[in-house]
Amino acid sequence: AMALAECHNVNLDEAAVKIKQARPTAINLFWAVDEVLKAVDSGCSAIDAANKMYNDDIKVNEKIGEYGNTVIDDGDTILTHCNAGALACAGYGTALGVIRTAHNSGKNISVICDETRPLFQGGRLSVFEMQQENIPVQLIVDSAAGFMMQQGKVDKVVIGADRVAEGGVANKIGSLMVAVAANRYDIPFYVAAPISTFDFENNIFDTTIEQRDKNEVLCINDKFIANENTEVSNPAFDIVESDLITGIITEEGIKKPF
Repeated sequence: AMALAECHNVNLDEAAVKIKQARPTAINLFWAVDEVLKAVDSGCSAIDAANKMYNDDIKVNEKIGEYGNTVIDDGDTILTHCNAGALACAGYGTALGVIRTAHNSGKNISVICDETRPLFQGGRLSVFEMQQENIPVQLIVDSAAGFMMQQGKVDKVVIGADRVAEGGVANKIGSLMVAVAANRYDIPFYVAAPISTFDFENNIFDTTIEQRDKNEVLCINDKFIANENTEVSNPAFDIVESDLITGIITEEGIKKPF
């Protein structure tokens, strides 16, 4: 929304299309752009609409944190995947907002962050946020999550979502593997997401899964880890089916997956 609001000299409709194309999986991005356009049509400025959305988003995330805190127990170790914190949201976070609220309520919790290849949002962002909050945190490679669960070192999983719809949720690639492992070891698996991520018109398997540049996989710190002509598949998201999800934590309470 802020990006749209800052397009002072650009046709807003053209800017809206460009912003939506930036992340086709994220239904709440579409919602936010449309909300700003509606506000402008009704006589508001895009800047004012974006600022209101920013303030509203923090309140929504705080409510998600409050509801999520009800399923976090003192002493829990919570595994999360990718980043659904203050750096991804408007300053509070959804999945990490739940963890932040639990910590601030005095619960003795710790966090395990998947690194989240290929762009390392877990290592670069989620770990950083937890360290800033003085919440005990460990970083693991994505492929270690199942082992950590098998070893009894994970009590809950909390992730965010780009889209919630009939049949499940779409989230950062790797979320499905985490959910399958959690199901195998009877570990509660929660999704924290605002109602704005809900798509009530489509099945989750109708979601466009973005294929990203192959060099994200082939390169780490600009160094090729395989032959640069290697064929690569780089889906940015995957789908966690409803039967793998314990509950969806929203600003309106904890919902059953549908």
